[in-house]
Amino acid sequence: MITPITIEPIGVVHNDFLKPDRVRVEVPKTTIEIFPQYSEAMLRMEEHSHLWIIGWFHEARRDLLRVVPRINLELPEYGVFGLRAYSRPNPIGLTVVKLEGIEGNILSVEGLDFIDGTPVIDIKPFYGQDIVFSPRAPYIRPSQSGMLEQMMFKTALNHHQEECDQLILAVKMCLAAEQIFGQLTAEDLKVYIEGTRCLADSIQGLTRSRLANPERFTFREDCEKAHSSWENGNLSATITLKNGVGINSLKDQPYKNLFDIKIEHSLK
Repeated sequence: MITPITIEPIGVVHNDFLKPDRVRVEVPKTTIEIFPQYSEAMLRMEEHSHLWIIGWFHEARRDLLRVVPRINLELPEYGVFGLRAYSRPNPIGLTVVKLEGIEGNILSVEGLDFIDGTPVIDIKPFYGQDIVFSPRAPYIRPSQSGMLEQMMFKTALNHHQEECDQLILAVKMCLAAEQIFGQLTAEDLKVYIEGTRCLADSIQGLTRSRLANPERFTFREDCEKAHSSWENGNLSATITLKNGVGINSLKDQPYKNLFDIKIEHSLK
């Protein structure tokens, strides 16, 4: 028989995120208060840029084993072990955050999607070897296009590490491609980019496409162009920034206003 487990919180979350049933992509600025008896465990934490925060979802239901993804209620049910569902038998949350600063026993972090008052049960450093560049996962598309854009923006920024005009262009271009092909991380979707390195880097982060194993990504640097070609089986598309579109006015524009899009179905 397995001995029951006792877990003592080592800290608590403070932010303005109050409702656990609300889906948030843009997460609030957050602080984590580490309890004084654990202050010695903070030694040299500032050497890390990112941390794994492990919390206990104290307001979650523990009797649900299957749920519909909250970002799209029209999708079928999944077992909670196949989702990052809030409710689960042992409601443990796991999120990577960026460490913004440390002041005494208070951590300032960015990217934590835990609600205010969440008990923190452990903190571990994030290491480079934690990354799996192109994991296989089901495609769970949010029902709201605005949420999809926010999710893409966050993914691109995590990869590219700079919010620049070319990153925003990449997000808009990938939104257009997603409408045509669906899952952009599919292993049989090939991507060809002509443009700046920032554009290519951001699109590679969004598509998780590699140069080999499988070969999905091709890039030709041309700072005068903003063009992408996409191919999956019999379906291909080209997406090119329209002439005269200002690169500095992309963020609030719908992607349909920005690009010339050509779609072809071949007989293979």
